[in-house]
Amino acid sequence: MRYRTIVADPPLEYEPYPSMPGAAGTIRESIHKPMPYAQMSLSKIAAIPIPDLAADDACLWLWTTNRYLPDAFTLIAGWGFAYRQTVVWNKTGARSPFPAAVAPNHAEYLLYARRGAPTLDTRWRSNVVVAPKQYRHSRKPAVFLDLIEQVSPAPRLELFARTQRLGWDTWGNEALCHVNLDDAQRSSTPEARS
Repeated sequence: MRYRTIVADPPLEYEPYPSMPGAAGTIRESIHKPMPYAQMSLSKIAAIPIPDLAADDACLWLWTTNRYLPDAFTLIAGWGFAYRQTVVWNKTGARSPFPAAVAPNHAEYLLYARRGAPTLDTRWRSNVVVAPKQYRHSRKPAVFLDLIEQVSPAPRLELFARTQRLGWDTWGNEALCHVNLDDAQRSSTPEARS
């Protein structure tokens, strides 16, 4: 199956959390806590066969963080999509353990891209969504998939899914895998088509 809507929240690589300021200006010992999930290099993420999974007219929604924002645009182009807009998740109640250049990182970014001419059913009221930080690391609020369903056509696929969602196919180590990425890539090779 080829999907008209694909959402991807790849497990980007991060080093263990750095030391954090403690009480009264002291420094706590470094947390050195690894991420609670397996991470992937940018080259492995780029190798995901999204071009083979996407319909000719398709929407791509790619999650990224401030650190990986420039790389996300490279991924989008490499998969054959054209960037169109950024949606900002303003995370209320967030505390970031990572150092920031100018201000704390209390936001994540959902990049919308497309290939061909997919039809959008409606428009959102704003490209900034205020929602609380989730209890599990990197988990996204369900409101985002609700909003994506409002504008993006079916069939839909969520890559790196954590739960099942009615009407969506999923792929990830925390949800049923409706899609075999190896099969998707093999079926698009010239040998498989002949």
